[in-house]
Amino acid sequence: MIPLRDAIRSKTFPVVNTLIIILNVLVFFWQLTLGPRLNEILFLYGIVPLRYSDPQIALQFTRFEQWFPFISSMFLHGGLFHILGNMWFLYIFGDNIEERLGHLRYLFFYLLCGVVAGLVHLFTNWGSRIPTIGASGAVSGVMGAYLILYPHSRILTLLPIFFFLHFVEIPAFVFLGYWFLIQLFSASLTPKNVGGIAFWAHVGGFVAGFIFVKLFEWAPRIGLDYNLRHYTERKRSPRLQTIYPQILSEDLDVYGTLWLTPIEAIRGTRKLISIPQGLRKRNVIVTVPPGVEEGTRLRLKGLGKADPEGNRGNLFLEVRILD
Repeated sequence: MIPLRDAIRSKTFPVVNTLIIILNVLVFFWQLTLGPRLNEILFLYGIVPLRYSDPQIALQFTRFEQWFPFISSMFLHGGLFHILGNMWFLYIFGDNIEERLGHLRYLFFYLLCGVVAGLVHLFTNWGSRIPTIGASGAVSGVMGAYLILYPHSRILTLLPIFFFLHFVEIPAFVFLGYWFLIQLFSASLTPKNVGGIAFWAHVGGFVAGFIFVKLFEWAPRIGLDYNLRHYTERKRSPRLQTIYPQILSEDLDVYGTLWLTPIEAIRGTRKLISIPQGLRKRNVIVTVPPGVEEGTRLRLKGLGKADPEGNRGNLFLEVRILD
């Protein structure tokens, strides 16, 4: 299952989430320039459990050199698909968590989840000589936070079935719950001290995010967060909006809601709406004329229900203006 987007669009630009993604990409390009030195860097800045379990090896490193890999390993990746997968999941789920926590609290939350994931991997692979790298532990924490904060959000998912690809909207608690069970099952079957995917780090990060996100919500926001929010608030409503038509009478007409900002209502705009029709969706471009007001209804001819004779009603979109 590949998530394509979630149904909740954040009202602020995810500046920290975006910077984390950019930093990961820059570090990956730096890795590509290292050539034969890459292995040395991975052993130095990745988490190598043997460095902690063997006292003689541990004495060769300073305390800072022993703790720093729990941060630096989050920004190193083992290949193109490794970083693409991690950054895509972070892009899908991170913006909503950043908006909920605030920019700075989200940064600390992300790093804490990554550190906890690294510690879980360390103690479940005690004595391993293999360096562990990747942002997946921290990203798993973001996914755990999403599960507890937005369990009923819907995830548009690309689902391969045999030789066909299907686009399906799956509730977040189903998508993320299934993902977590797969990680837990895989971790229980994977032998210790072998290379490959660090499933226990995924499990540890996910549980950490699930637990810590509420603690971070209770913590007071930093004043700088309020100042940043003034500059990161989005000025436009979602370009793509999913409409779930409602039937209010026995006729063929159906009804939905279209969200606009005050500026879009005054100037007019164009929106792409997606209308679910079974497992598929129909996408339609809607032109909103200038000067619409709260409660204005826009008629989309022929997008309502159909009767047995082939007659089809209309879809009426009620304009709602964001605060």
